[in-house]
Amino acid sequence: MQRSGAADDALSDDRVAEVLLARVAGRAPGRSICPSEVARVLSPDDWRPLMPKIRDVARRLAREGRVVVTQGGDVRDPDADWRGPIRIAQPPLSASGSI
Repeated sequence: MQRSGAADDALSDDRVAEVLLARVAGRAPGRSICPSEVARVLSPDDWRPLMPKIRDVARRLAREGRVVVTQGGDVRDPDADWRGPIRIAQPPLSASGSI
């Protein structure tokens, strides 16, 4: 697949989610990633235009309970207005030890 730029719509939400979830899974429990890490994996030279898409995918994954989004260490509602930097982490484990 050829892309003319990082913001190209040919980059699917599924591909963004795949990379995002892999990056989050690679962190220890309680640790988070910056969305720019995902963007830089997907398009090292032109990653900034991907940031809105990555935030949208993070929002969807947070709604599904697959990640948590934080700001200043506080978990944010996926449907809230986010302004400023966010972090993305694994959701806390349930009492049964599974997600």
